[in-house]
Formats: sequence, C-alpha cells, structure tokens
Amino acid sequence: MLIKGFYTVLKTTVVDTVTIHVTIKLNKDHDVFNGHFPGNPITPGVCMIQTIKEITQDHVNNSLFLQTISNIKFTALINPNSNAELILELSIIEDNNRVKLKNITKFTDGTIALKYNGTFIKN
Repeated sequence: MLIKGFYTVLKTTVVDTVTIHVTIKLNKDHDVFNGHFPGNPITPGVCMIQTIKEITQDHVNNSLFLQTISNIKFTALINPNSNAELILELSIIEDNNRVKLKNITKFTDGTIALKYNGTFIKN
C-alpha cells in the first residue's frame, strides 16, 4: 500500500468472471486530509486512482503500471467525514500483458462519485 493507512477494505464480492465490487472505508484521520483541505477534507483524485490500482493489483495478483487513462470523471466530492465508505465496482479484463479496467465508485446511497476507464501494464 503506497499510502499506508489511507483506506481499509471492508468487503470484496466477486460478481462474475470480470467484475468485482469492493467496499472500502477511508481513514478520515489520515494525514493526507490535513492539507487537502484543512477543515473541509476532500479525497485527492490521485489517491483514488492509487486505491483503484492497488485493489486491481490484489485481484490480478500482479503489480501494475498505469499506461493510459482513457476517461475519468469526478461527479461528487469525496469527503471522508460524510462519505467514508465507498463501493468500487470494477470490471477487470486481462489481455496478455495488459489489464483493462472500468470503475464506478459510489457512495453507499448509490450516488456516483467517480467514473474511470484505464489500462495498466503488468510488471
């Protein structure tokens, strides 16, 4: 884990051969929120991308290197004080030395916070 203690995996559900749903809980007391932003913590986008990468690495049992992000859209602010639990819906397709990923990150009430499509290269 690159950002130690940033999140905890609460539950992983394998939906089918390419889809998993992972529920995580952000650590609202993590130091990253002291600077982003004091008094109004917002989860940095780069931290969400790293979290998605780490969860995908665990699933494919291989270290990954980000090759491309073909689409990314943040549709809601992820504030750990009000929405610490997130559900990451991941569609993971392994193709030779590449991993193609589609992600939708939601709050527990179903509100979409992030949509992400990208490709990783297996290391």
